[in-house]
Amino acid sequence: MRHAAIAFRHGWRYDGAMKLDPVSLRLFVAVMETGAIARAAEREHIAPSAASRRLAELEARLKVGLFERSNRGIEPTHAAYALLHLARGVLNDLDGIAAQMRDFGAGLRGQVRLAANISAITQFLPDDLARFLVQHPQVDVRLQELISSAVARAVAENAADIGILSAEHHGGDLATRLTLLPYREDELVLVVPAGHALARRRQVRLADALAHDLIGMHPGSAIHQLLQRGAADAGQPLRLRMQVTGYDALCLMVAAGLGVGVMPRVSAALYRQQLAICTIALDEPWARRRLALCVRSIAALPPVARELVEHLQGGQGRIQNKIGLQPSNDGRRQLSKSK
Repeated sequence: MRHAAIAFRHGWRYDGAMKLDPVSLRLFVAVMETGAIARAAEREHIAPSAASRRLAELEARLKVGLFERSNRGIEPTHAAYALLHLARGVLNDLDGIAAQMRDFGAGLRGQVRLAANISAITQFLPDDLARFLVQHPQVDVRLQELISSAVARAVAENAADIGILSAEHHGGDLATRLTLLPYREDELVLVVPAGHALARRRQVRLADALAHDLIGMHPGSAIHQLLQRGAADAGQPLRLRMQVTGYDALCLMVAAGLGVGVMPRVSAALYRQQLAICTIALDEPWARRRLALCVRSIAALPPVARELVEHLQGGQGRIQNKIGLQPSNDGRRQLSKSK
């Protein structure tokens, strides 16, 4: 409607199906800027006779005169000045399209919304994303840290394209709305202050740690759920002295002698060099965890998001097997790779 209104105001006969040649528009702009057909033709590398013909065809297509011609040269009409503004906008848009397509030719371009739990962010994602962005510098990755259950919800509700979470704790009722893909494995360890009664042990059971005050993670976190379940299985209470939202806070509290905590081994190693803490292996089957990628649908992933999923899975050029859920002997749901 905007173009129709402009056409009416300047006496043009607007045709919604009108097709204008970008070469002729560019030539017209050159004539307006140079003030002469000959100079414009030279700038645009067009023969003067062909330039005159193109301008006449443009006027015929628009059904309006753009120039008043005389022995002294040409004089733009009011319609010509109106068209100049529109033509520059159209040509700039076309140049922008060409530039963006060149960017795509040089590599992927776009935005990916990635939600991940703290375990993935502190252990694996920095290196993984750094390598991906070196290969695809035009891609904008928006990373948000969430607990695993919130990661699952963000992906299910289309607030994130890709999620990374603890595969064993991924949102319960959201399971049917998500596709899980293998990502990495990590190992949970017990973190104790240097000089603690357990510090010289190479390996402990959770029951050994439950005799001490615990620095716990966020109530909704996967690690907190594992500790709750482990304490229930051991028939002992979970003596939470405090709960924190990050591994840095957990290690600082442990180093201050306020309790012991459970966190991934790789993450703990980052703080062990700076704080007076020790890590001890946990002799529990749940201490080795699987981190999973989650998406709503592999087929519906945008190309840039699909490329990131393939990269996070090891850059094999294809998305590896999905992870399925099967009932275990004790009634809990366990993970298995789908055939």
